[in-house]
Amino acid sequence: MSYDVERVRARIPALADGTAYFDGPGGTQMPDVVADAIADALKAGLSNRGRVTAAERRADDFTVAARMAGADLVNADPGGIVFGRSMTELTFSVARTLAQDWGPGDEVVVTRLDHDANIRPWVTYAERTGATVRWAEFDPRTGILTVDDVLSLVNDSTRVVAVTGASNLIGTRPDIAAIGAALADAPALFYVDGVHLTAHAPVDMRALGADFYACSPYKFLGPHLGMVASSPALWESMHPDKLRPSTEQVPERFELGTLPYELLVGVGAAVDFLADLVPGDELTMSRRDRLVRSMTVLEEYEDDLRDRLRAGLEAIPGVHMHGHAPHRTPTELFTVDGTSGADVYEALAALGVNAPADSFYALEASEWMGLGSQGAVRAGLAPYTSTDDVDRLLEGVARISGA
Repeated sequence: MSYDVERVRARIPALADGTAYFDGPGGTQMPDVVADAIADALKAGLSNRGRVTAAERRADDFTVAARMAGADLVNADPGGIVFGRSMTELTFSVARTLAQDWGPGDEVVVTRLDHDANIRPWVTYAERTGATVRWAEFDPRTGILTVDDVLSLVNDSTRVVAVTGASNLIGTRPDIAAIGAALADAPALFYVDGVHLTAHAPVDMRALGADFYACSPYKFLGPHLGMVASSPALWESMHPDKLRPSTEQVPERFELGTLPYELLVGVGAAVDFLADLVPGDELTMSRRDRLVRSMTVLEEYEDDLRDRLRAGLEAIPGVHMHGHAPHRTPTELFTVDGTSGADVYEALAALGVNAPADSFYALEASEWMGLGSQGAVRAGLAPYTSTDDVDRLLEGVARISGA
């Protein structure tokens, strides 16, 4: 089954300006149907959730539908989908709540590969409670984090193991399923940062063995929100800080204040768009099955396009690639001899190619690889990236390098 990138590109209004966007790992461009759904929701009557007025019912229906969409995307229970301003905010909230039961003698495991949003919350509350932080370290040359790198640090005192589903800096995809399987009978909870993974591959959090799976809709064509999925039973066992009159119901117990209902509509529209990346059988297949089909085909397409990008960059004199794990998302990090990452970024932008340079909040990984806080240039593919986009980036880098 082939992937029709031009069909997808036709639904992304931002592409009309001719820019080649390689900044998807920081946030993707939005399809027209997602923007229209958000606008339509804003133009309709909205109130706080309830079942009395039409405006209340509309907000309630939007929320329920968004939970169902999020659940279909990652194969979770809709009753265990929590939304918030960002994955970072939600992870701090989960860490703060779990840490109520931590103390000296308890341990948490984090990795050098992760985005700081799946490191700092756990480190912060471990330090405040006297718990010990164990660091899983990856190979700085290859970018590979092995299962044993993580599991060798786990013991009966481990309370949380936090691991990325895919590095937003270099694309490395650790064997999350193997880690999850090994932790199945352990007392530790498994928190997976799926922000970068969810945009590029089908996700089944149950098969991964994740107790928590976090992601961000704006990384997969949706609006700026965060989402964490877990089982309703696990949420029920947790008691976050909250306002006295706010509900004790799960998952609402963890959603502080009023949700942005119009953005929740955008989440549903984005998930529907992903499910329709490969059209057909909409009347006979469930949305979950269509998501798996579409994301599988997208993964194959992006892998082939990444190979083209990688080979092209490696062929340019003076270009150095960082991260060589065989199982990766379509994300490339590189430097150019004699030119700072910031200057490469600016030069490419002048050519209509957006490929930013930074450590992208994966500060531990960038420093571990010897790139410091400045990081390097990152080129990330998205569902709308075309072969022409890749060739334009390669031509730009070759011009910058003097090749």
